[in-house]
Amino acid sequence: MRVRDDRLAAFGLGRPELRAWALYDWANSAFFTTVVAAVFPVYFSSVAAVDVPPSVATARYAAMTTVALVLIAVAAPLLGAWADMAALRKRLLAVFMGAGVCATAGLGWVYSGDWQLAAVLFVIANIGVSGSIVFYDALLPHLARTEEIDQVSTAGYALGYLGGGLLLALNLAWIQFPHWFGLADAAAASRLSFVSVAAWWLVFSLPLLRRVAEPGRSARPQSGPLLGGVIGRLRQSGGELRVYKNAGLLLLAFVIYNDGVGTIIRMAAIYGTEIGLSQGVLISAVLLVQFIGIPAAFGFGRLAARIGAKAGIFVALGVYMVVSVVGYFMSTALHFYLLAILVGLVQGGCQALSRSLFASLIPRQRSTEFFGFFAVCEKFAGIFGPAVFALLTLATGSSRTAILALVAFFAVGGLLLSRVDVEEGQRAARAWR
Repeated sequence: MRVRDDRLAAFGLGRPELRAWALYDWANSAFFTTVVAAVFPVYFSSVAAVDVPPSVATARYAAMTTVALVLIAVAAPLLGAWADMAALRKRLLAVFMGAGVCATAGLGWVYSGDWQLAAVLFVIANIGVSGSIVFYDALLPHLARTEEIDQVSTAGYALGYLGGGLLLALNLAWIQFPHWFGLADAAAASRLSFVSVAAWWLVFSLPLLRRVAEPGRSARPQSGPLLGGVIGRLRQSGGELRVYKNAGLLLLAFVIYNDGVGTIIRMAAIYGTEIGLSQGVLISAVLLVQFIGIPAAFGFGRLAARIGAKAGIFVALGVYMVVSVVGYFMSTALHFYLLAILVGLVQGGCQALSRSLFASLIPRQRSTEFFGFFAVCEKFAGIFGPAVFALLTLATGSSRTAILALVAFFAVGGLLLSRVDVEEGQRAARAWR
C-alpha cells in the first residue's frame, strides 16, 4: 500500500482523502458532458419543446441556463460565508449535490411537450451542481499541502475528464444504437442517460462524504444574529480583496481569460456546424477532448511542480491563442480534430491551475467564502465572450472574425496575470489571523 500511495503521490493522489476529494470531479463531470454538452440540449429541442419553433426552444434553453447561473452566482458568496462560519462545507455540498441528483434523475420522466418540467428540473440541476462545486473547491486548501496543491487540483480535473468521457461514450452508444440495448428509440435512450448521470453522480460522491473531514469553523466568529454576521463577513471579504490584492487581481485576470475559454467550449460545435461539419465529427471531437484531457491535466500538474502554476497558465493561454488563429482558417474535419487536440491539451490544466493558484492566495480558514467570489467570477466569465462572438458574427456575416477576436481575451487576461505576485500573495494568506 505504501508503494502504491507513493506512486499515486506523483499525480497528487497519494492519500485516501485526496483520492476521495478528486473523485467528486469524476462524479459531477458526467452532468456537464452528458446533460449540458451532448444530450439534453438536443433532447430539449427535439422532444421536450417539440411543439414550439426551434428558435423559441433555443431561446428558452438559453434563458434557463442564464437563470440558473445568475441565481448561484448571487447566492454563492453568501453561502460561502455561512459555510465558513458554521463549518457546513460538506453538509451544504451534500444538500446541493442531492438536489442536483434528484433533478437530473427527474429528467428521465420528461416526455414530448414537457418543456416546462424540463426547464424547472434543468435549472435546479444546474444550481445543484454549481453550488456543490463552490464547497468542493473550498475544501482543496484544507486537504492539500502547499507544495502539492497544483497536482491535486489537476488530478481532479483529469479524473473528471475520464469519468465524464466514459459515461458519455456509453450514453452515446445507447442513443446511436438503442435496439442493441433493448431500448425503444433514441428518446428512451436519452432519458435513461439522464438517470445514469444521476446514479453516477450520487455513487461517486460517497467517498468524499465518507472520507473527507469537515474543516473547522472560521477562526473569527461573528457576534450577533447569524444572518447579520454572514452579511457582515461578506462585506468584510469584499473589502479584503483589496488586502489580498493578488487574489483579487487573479480573479480579474481569470474573468477575462476564462471568458475566452468558455466561449470556445460553448461555440465550437455551432461554429463547426456553420462550416458544414457533420454531427458525428462534432461528437467525436467532444470525446477526443475528454480523453486527451486526462493525461494532459496530470501533465500540467507535473509541469506546475517544475515551473509554477502561474507559468503553467501562461503556457495554456499561449496554446489558446494558437487555437483561435487555427480556428480562423479552419475548413475541414481534420482542422476541427486538430483544434480538439489542442483544447484537450490545455483546457483542464488552465482551469485546474487557476483554481489551485487562487486557493494558495487566500486564507484557508475562509476558503469557502472566497471561493464564493471565485464562483461568481466563473459564472460571469461566460457572458462577454459569447456576446462579442454574436456581435462580430452579425457584423461580418461569419464566425471566423469572432473566433480570431478571442485572442484579445487571452492576451488581456495574460497581461493581468503577469502582474500577480504569487509569493507576496501567499505570504499575505499565511499571515491571516
